[in-house]
Amino acid sequence: MTDTRGAKPPYDTQEDGPLPGGRPSTGKQKAQPYHPPQAYGADGQEDAHGSATVRRPRTGAKTTPRTRKARLRVAKADPWSVMKVSFLLSIALGICTVVAAAVLWMVMDAMGVFSTVGATISDATGSTASNGFDLQAFLSLPRMLLFTSVIAVIDVVLATALATLGAFIYNLAAGFVGGVELTLAEDE
Repeated sequence: MTDTRGAKPPYDTQEDGPLPGGRPSTGKQKAQPYHPPQAYGADGQEDAHGSATVRRPRTGAKTTPRTRKARLRVAKADPWSVMKVSFLLSIALGICTVVAAAVLWMVMDAMGVFSTVGATISDATGSTASNGFDLQAFLSLPRMLLFTSVIAVIDVVLATALATLGAFIYNLAAGFVGGVELTLAEDE
C-alpha cells in the first residue's frame, strides 16, 4: 500500500476507478468528500482504498465549545391547540384562585378581622346587634367560595375565548409581516 497522506485520496470523483467493495464505477455515482490529511492525525488508519477508517483528533489540539444558533420564525399558531392550552391553564388559574380565597378567608377569620370590622360598622351606624349588619354572617366561607367559583368559571370562559381570538389575529398579522422571529441557541 502506498502512502497517500500528502496526495489527494483516490476515487474521489465520479469518473475515477472502482467503488469501495470492488464494484465497478458506472460514472454516475456521487463524489466522495475529500478529507485533508491533517484531519486524521499521526495514527489514522487507512483501508484498502486509501480512505481513513479511524479518525482521531490530534494530540494537543484545543477544543473550544461552540454554540449552535438557529433563527426560526413562528409563522402560524394553530387556534385549536391554543384553545386547548389556554383552557387548561385558565382552569389551573381558577383552582388556584379558589384555594387562595379560602386560605385568605381562614387567615382573616383567625385574626378576628371580620368581628372587628363588624363591630366598627355597628358602632358607626349606631345599630344594635339584633337588627344591625352582621359582616361575619354575610362574608361566610361558603358564600365566599361560591362567589370565587363563579368568578373563576367566568375567567375560564373569557381567557379561553380571548386566547383563541388572539391566535386568529396573530395568524392574520403573520400573513402580512411574516410572523415573530426567534433565535435559538444550543450549547455543545
